[in-house]
Amino acid sequence: MRPSLLLLALSTVLATAQEKPTPAPPPDSKPDAAKEDKKPAEPVTKDGSVTIGGKKIDYQVTTAKLVLKKEDGSPRASVFHVSYLKKDAGDLSKRPVLFAFNGGPGSSAVWLHLGTLGPKRVELPGDGTQAPVPPARLVPNEFSILDVADLVFVDPVTTGYSRVEKDGKPEEFHGVEGDVESLSDFIRRWVTEHQRWSSPKYLLGESYGGIRVAGLSSQLQSRYGMSLNGVVLLSSLLDFRTLSSSQGDDLSYQVFLPLYTSVAHFHGKLKGDRDALVKEAREFASGDYALAMLAGNTLDPTKRQAVAEKLSALTSLPTELFIQANLRVDPTRFRGELLRKEGKVIGRFDARVAWPTTDASSDYPEYDPSFSLALGAYSTTMLSYLGSDLGWKEDSPYEILTGKVQPWKMGNGNGTVNMSSRLATAMRDNPHLRILVMGGMADLATPPDGILYSLSHLLELPDSAKKNISFTQYEAGHMFYLNPPDLAKGRKDLVDFITGG
Repeated sequence: MRPSLLLLALSTVLATAQEKPTPAPPPDSKPDAAKEDKKPAEPVTKDGSVTIGGKKIDYQVTTAKLVLKKEDGSPRASVFHVSYLKKDAGDLSKRPVLFAFNGGPGSSAVWLHLGTLGPKRVELPGDGTQAPVPPARLVPNEFSILDVADLVFVDPVTTGYSRVEKDGKPEEFHGVEGDVESLSDFIRRWVTEHQRWSSPKYLLGESYGGIRVAGLSSQLQSRYGMSLNGVVLLSSLLDFRTLSSSQGDDLSYQVFLPLYTSVAHFHGKLKGDRDALVKEAREFASGDYALAMLAGNTLDPTKRQAVAEKLSALTSLPTELFIQANLRVDPTRFRGELLRKEGKVIGRFDARVAWPTTDASSDYPEYDPSFSLALGAYSTTMLSYLGSDLGWKEDSPYEILTGKVQPWKMGNGNGTVNMSSRLATAMRDNPHLRILVMGGMADLATPPDGILYSLSHLLELPDSAKKNISFTQYEAGHMFYLNPPDLAKGRKDLVDFITGG
């Protein structure tokens, strides 16, 4: 079983569930005039404050929809967003603004909004590996970065409250290219309407958001002449080959191996220095393991046995399992096997999470406990926050995560999506563009070594631009900010990145 390409921020159920199509109206029926003429709700602005580093930060938060239009002025889609602007910010040409996107595709921006960047965050117990007693609550976020940058949380079309309008078509937005085109138009419009062309500008993408912001970095620059100051790739990817292998392409197995070692060490299955073991796994993955995979079915049986034994030593899984699996154990199988004797499965989004299995006979886990602990908490708090605190009222459901963006058009051809070259082009044409890569050492959804591989293969990137790429790692998983020490470290790293520019 290989991980679906569409599961970066959706559970298996959400990613595969399809909404029943709405029956077409009878031929003689008339369109709903009220719906045809419906105008977007007016923006709602509130005042707020948060204490960060002992200093009170006063801000205005605006909840609104920005309508994307065709050249003739007809509405294509309305993009729901929440903007936080620091009061008395002084010279706006020196005040950075950061646009934040989650992934999916099909995810709203709730995770970044209420998890790490915004002035309020979901309160989770302990180290973020246990679910809170419902209903979950919001608390002031002393780790917000609102003190150093204005924040805009954006829900791509069909997620959150963003919707296709009457003169638009879903397929215009539900794909790699349409997504980048529509969101670059949104950013251009927001920057223009808020008079922020002179401000330093940053993009932050989590998970599939990495694909999104890599595309945006190039599109904004080439289409609108908007040069960015920085791009943050948080638990992200640039090339789908690093997540899912295919016949004759074994890259993902090599990419995941160092993470298997890290996770096995966390659960006490491996002893010794974690970082040294991970380094050993990386060297093996790019050395003897890569050669063994390249050999395919011509691999000498003696070498096959030796490689299987080394894989066992680096993961704690039985040598026999690697022999049976032709040296290829995917992350889903790993999640089911690591703690099988203890009757537990580990999380995909955060492999630190280990909850009881519900089907001990299955080779593959039937659920992701790390997803289960977060979904309800973030859904409850977001809906409460939007209505009670921000004053936004809407009859349609807020799509925290949705399968309605499917089928997602992955590209114009038959190739695997890889946005590495677009990011490299943006860096080439803007020598001041800096990149920050943030990865969790328990992230079995988008392993840090995947994006490390992609960036190390930007062969066309000038040497002068390579110094603009920085990496930092965290102990937890995909949403590493659920772990309090990582939340604090993440804020420091982001502040240093933004202010260091």
